[in-house]
Amino acid sequence: MLITTRPPWQIPYSEVTPEPVYLSRRAFMAGMAASVAGAGLLPGLATAAPVPRPGQSLPSTFVPEYSTREEQTPYEDATRYNNFYEFGTGKGDPARYAGEMTVEPWSVVVEGACGKPGTYALEDLLKPVEYQERVYRLRCVEAWSMVIPWIGVPLAEVLRRFEPGSNAKFVAFETLYDPEQMRGQRSLFSTIDWPYREGLRLDEAMNELSFLAVGLYGKTLPNQNGAPLRLVVPWKYGFKSIKSIVKIRFQETRPVTTWESIAPNEYGFYANVNPEVDHPRWSQKRERRLPSGLLSPHWIETRKFNGYGGQVAHLYRGMDLSKFY
Repeated sequence: MLITTRPPWQIPYSEVTPEPVYLSRRAFMAGMAASVAGAGLLPGLATAAPVPRPGQSLPSTFVPEYSTREEQTPYEDATRYNNFYEFGTGKGDPARYAGEMTVEPWSVVVEGACGKPGTYALEDLLKPVEYQERVYRLRCVEAWSMVIPWIGVPLAEVLRRFEPGSNAKFVAFETLYDPEQMRGQRSLFSTIDWPYREGLRLDEAMNELSFLAVGLYGKTLPNQNGAPLRLVVPWKYGFKSIKSIVKIRFQETRPVTTWESIAPNEYGFYANVNPEVDHPRWSQKRERRLPSGLLSPHWIETRKFNGYGGQVAHLYRGMDLSKFY
């Protein structure tokens, strides 16, 4: 038996969540593996990833070194308890109304300080990258959290193809703006200046953990979870993981992000998970791990960088961690 020493940041995989959709995905994957073996293809030989269609199962390669062994959030909770203000401010509003959004066809505008700007159809943006499955923790700034098996591609692999220029220091992202399909954007009571905007420093975007997700639990993303393309940066609070991306811009200056512009004293640009820095209106030392009820909440201790310090702490060396808000 080969025994290896696991680095301190590496967390092994656990049992998958016993959700019917996820079990079907595993059966689908077994069939795919048999087909590949029968065709005589070498394991790990990447082929062009299929275009993610609504409700489609997505073949992927599981990546254990980036996956937590913690119990996964049930599919129903991960898809019915969401923040997606484009469809309303209630946690159930996205699942209730996001079906009004059309996600096919989909394209992404790439612009700014890069060698290959343009408008890319989703299938061209993703190919020829092979999909990966990574089980990440998701920590909301509101002090609740989930564990979700995402399907997608490393963000760095996509960004490199656009040839960022030497003056590109940041990457900005925008969500779809379409009030006819997104009722929250046409609300007279919204305080958000649409479209929703987020951004990362370029070295953060190129980090091994940064991920573009097109699916979860083995299937394409439901609309309420950010279909057809969303960002996942697991060491940051959830509002940094922008949904339904339609624009990527490389730029020299730091972008002004949506929540930072609304309440800069509460939501800063970096927004790294940090139990040592409380939100001005509540503590960040603990989090309510879903699913759990309000009468019997499942509270756990919050970890710095959401437990991913081994991969990302070096990005912030020399910075004052108490200023991340």
